[in-house]
Amino acid sequence: MVAPTGTGKTTLLRIIAGLRKPDSGKVLLMGEEVRGPTPKISMIFQDFALFPWLTALENVEVALLHKRLSKDERTKLARRYLELVGLEAFENYYPRELSGGMKQRVAIARALAAQPVLLLMDEPFANLDAITAEGLKSEIYNMVFNEESTVKAIVMVSHNLEEVIELSDRVIILGGRPATVISDVSIDLPRPRSPRDKEFQDYLDLLYGEISKSMELAGIAKT
Repeated sequence: MVAPTGTGKTTLLRIIAGLRKPDSGKVLLMGEEVRGPTPKISMIFQDFALFPWLTALENVEVALLHKRLSKDERTKLARRYLELVGLEAFENYYPRELSGGMKQRVAIARALAAQPVLLLMDEPFANLDAITAEGLKSEIYNMVFNEESTVKAIVMVSHNLEEVIELSDRVIILGGRPATVISDVSIDLPRPRSPRDKEFQDYLDLLYGEISKSMELAGIAKT
């Protein structure tokens, strides 16, 4: 999902996650109404949302508390997901001792450890440098799109149009207040995708045009 600031993208993600009730209508996940937080949906926040008093390993274990696992089983599974994001050597570190990229890796490990059906991502790379962000994109892609993954779909909010085209199959552009759908664009490109390809640039031009429409609806003057 792409939209100007203040359109309600994060609010919409929270509604999908069951963290906030909609004013009207309802959210359906595979035919079932989402009435509150559910293990079937995990969310990766822009600000990491780690518990500062817990270690990296313990933060991941939080996602497993709903499962009927022994303490040893929970620790073993949490450790496995930390290993997947390359943080096995930092399991006893607290968030204050980790870099931004490492904190986001812990958040990703926690989200995937819950083995959700739907993964929500609220600008997960916005606070990271370009090199770290690129590495994390590849890690998420490799972890989600494999035979063992339970994730069936990802809903992501982003302001970075190149990132959107690189990762998405479908782009929903919102505009106005309250938000409405301005455009629904399917990204029909093979993976891996490169910003240097002409087809990639064509989609970029298309999205910039649609974003201009959404800004006009939101009352934001073009510069």
